[in-house]
Amino acid sequence: MAENPAYPVGLRLTGRKVVVLGGGQVAQRRLPALIAAGADVLLVSPEATPSVEAMADAGEITWQQRPYAEGDLADAWYALIATGDTEANTRASAEAQRHRVWCVRSDDADAATAWTPATGHSEGVTVAVLTTEARGRDPRRTAAIRDAVVEGLRDGTLVAPHHRTRTPGVALVGGGPGDPDLITVRGRRLLAEADVVIADRLGPRDLLAELPPHVEVIDAAKIPYGRFMAQEAINNALIEHAKQGKSVVRLKGGDPYVFGRGMEELNALAEAGIPCTVVPGISSSISVPGAAGIPVTHRGVAHEFTVVSGHVAPDDERSLVDWPSLARLTGTLVILMGVDKIGKIAETLVAHGKPADTPVALVQEGTTAAQRRVDATLATVGETVRTQEVKPPAVIVIGAVVTVGPQTSA
Repeated sequence: MAENPAYPVGLRLTGRKVVVLGGGQVAQRRLPALIAAGADVLLVSPEATPSVEAMADAGEITWQQRPYAEGDLADAWYALIATGDTEANTRASAEAQRHRVWCVRSDDADAATAWTPATGHSEGVTVAVLTTEARGRDPRRTAAIRDAVVEGLRDGTLVAPHHRTRTPGVALVGGGPGDPDLITVRGRRLLAEADVVIADRLGPRDLLAELPPHVEVIDAAKIPYGRFMAQEAINNALIEHAKQGKSVVRLKGGDPYVFGRGMEELNALAEAGIPCTVVPGISSSISVPGAAGIPVTHRGVAHEFTVVSGHVAPDDERSLVDWPSLARLTGTLVILMGVDKIGKIAETLVAHGKPADTPVALVQEGTTAAQRRVDATLATVGETVRTQEVKPPAVIVIGAVVTVGPQTSA
């Protein structure tokens, strides 16, 4: 075989016949991509793995449960030969050659007329990596290069500028609990592509330092409010920048829809005719307790957890929380934004039947380098917050799950 590099090409297989010989692990790995490409897949194999058999049962492929026979490749566009019978593979490869069917062989790349690249996908882009020659092929290195490129595109560390006009709009991105590694890959990619970022103070601030210098970063807490309420001012800023044709990211802590006013912003954008994408984030109500060694549910301990906003006290007429009902629950209670109200909250829960010795944990600055955990009970938590100087942001966990881990304090 000549030592020439392979010529890369993308096959459009929608509605076209593809023959796969062999129903083992190779077929199991390759079939999903062929199905996704819209190919009319014929599997010829006496046996198949349970996963491959499930594809046949679901009607995603046609399975003829028999060995390869001459003529199977006559009208195919593409063939994958992956049986354990070398002699059958050689005969099938020869048939593919006669019929000019591009053919991949799992057992002998040198004898194949096509190679399968290591592929990955990111937002409408397919990355395919091929080794330049058959001899000395290094599949692990090829896969590693593929992974590096795809990961870079996904997390924004590898930025390919758009040269076609982008549709301006806003992305409401949940930044997670604080650790910059806990933002979703889609959220990180949108950040890397943004022209303007309007950020909450509870968002992953370390990510802002990684943005290119041309990106305008606006601290939502410092938007001049004038005669407007704070949220209305933020809504107006989102609309104003989007109408200038810019790609705008509203970076929020946690998840946009968990006490994040995300729907208010989405509604304002919809009224203004601004397209909006919502990217969910990891909520601090689950992730911060987990980072401190507290599961919000645990077998035999808690079968449910309830997340409550504590930004108004139980006796405040603005409160929408049914605190007496919460006191009767046996599961876990997670309170956000309740540090300065926890004393009153604890008193109310105890007054309505919650045992005073119910364990409480407060996790301050969860998932960040400044994280600390302080333990108490409903009877002592109000005083503990004062003496230990617990400050927001902190997630408060109430219930028996506080004590199930290997450590109960930090």
